[in-house]
Amino acid sequence: MKTKGLALTGLTILLASTLVGCSSGNDNSSKKESSNDNKTIKVAKKNTDKYYFKNNKLVTRDLSIQIIQNKVLSPGETGNDSDKPVIAFWYKVTNKTNKEIDANTAWIAIFKAVQDNNENTINELKVAALPDNQYLDSQASAIKKNGTVENAVAYTLSDTNTPVQLNATKGVDGKKLGTMKYELNYNEM
Repeated sequence: MKTKGLALTGLTILLASTLVGCSSGNDNSSKKESSNDNKTIKVAKKNTDKYYFKNNKLVTRDLSIQIIQNKVLSPGETGNDSDKPVIAFWYKVTNKTNKEIDANTAWIAIFKAVQDNNENTINELKVAALPDNQYLDSQASAIKKNGTVENAVAYTLSDTNTPVQLNATKGVDGKKLGTMKYELNYNEM
């Protein structure tokens, strides 16, 4: 009986110290206090809107990307030399740091394009050729701190009806920052 009481007391102390360790959050976050049985527990509320992807804009600590335009390009149309339709995105990248960032790598490290047209697997689209030749020389150039560079990227579509979903993550396989769906508005002739 005494052993059970000691074990229960030890477990209570362990849980309490775990809670105290978890509650010591970031000083920049807002805190909310609640009182229960004369004990006060501080709960940290994280600012989840600091980094995001919504309304065609991505914001992270190191960079921001603004999608200017998206368009479906038919096979053979200017910007699409392949035999399949592509969806192209034109965007601006702003480097907020002294890190070496270029427009191509910034996009590829953050975005994955998906067409949800397979019930069993995730259909991640493959990057196609550059859809706008004006960016041939600048797409891999390092962007200066606070500098902004325009670029374009395209993905080969697997069908012409299913919307394309852009998923943004904080780095490769990192925290999800947001998702946007793009209708194709494509009528094959």
